[in-house]
Amino acid sequence: MLPFSFTAPPTQKTAALNPTSDYGSAGIKHEEDKSFLSNAIALWQTLIVDFRIIFDRDPAARNWLEVILCYPGFHALILYRIAHGLSDRNVPLLPRLISHLGRFLTGIEIHPGADIGKGVFIDHGMGVVIGETAIVGDYTLIYQGVTLGGTGKESGKRHPTLGKHVVVGAGAKVLGNIQIGDRVRIGAGSIVLRDVPSTCTVVGIPGRNICRNCHPNNPLEHNKLPDPQADVIRTLLDRIEKLEEQLQQQN
Repeated sequence: MLPFSFTAPPTQKTAALNPTSDYGSAGIKHEEDKSFLSNAIALWQTLIVDFRIIFDRDPAARNWLEVILCYPGFHALILYRIAHGLSDRNVPLLPRLISHLGRFLTGIEIHPGADIGKGVFIDHGMGVVIGETAIVGDYTLIYQGVTLGGTGKESGKRHPTLGKHVVVGAGAKVLGNIQIGDRVRIGAGSIVLRDVPSTCTVVGIPGRNICRNCHPNNPLEHNKLPDPQADVIRTLLDRIEKLEEQLQQQN
């Protein structure tokens, strides 16, 4: 018998069987570092897209310094994306504190659990509320006073899902676990409670689908939203005018 004992250094295989070994701990730490770095890069790339889209959507955006310092919607998205990343890692309390700070600084409330795509622009922003299970697709445009809220007290998915390139007008409310398709336009002040197919326009209380398979105008051209009630009134007035002309001819 040898007067001393010999223990072989842990291999990758033995580390897998014993994650508390030095080799296993180092491997886990290395993977965590790689994951953190990749998440940080992805966050930076998303924020770059968020930043650049502002110049496409807001003619008042003059230069990069003005956007960085004076756009609360952009500030809210920065804080949200940090809070969301921490929430995904199951960090307690801190994500909600960051969310609360964002609300205090910008007037925009975004729950850390919400899922917001890249290139989203919150214009003006005051009074915007985005709930915990809401999903917002890429390149969506949201104006001030918008609520993406839930209905009832049930747990689970209870907030709306918005597709890509959606425009939500000022003061609009989209409530409940409903699906809003791609390139949908929701008029200012509308209250949407039902699913909306892609490429449609919704206005009114409750929201009514007034245009199917539309080819939307520039998202900034709110004055070109269809107005079905005005169209009906115009048609009736034209009809009355024609009837009056016929009566005059008969007399």
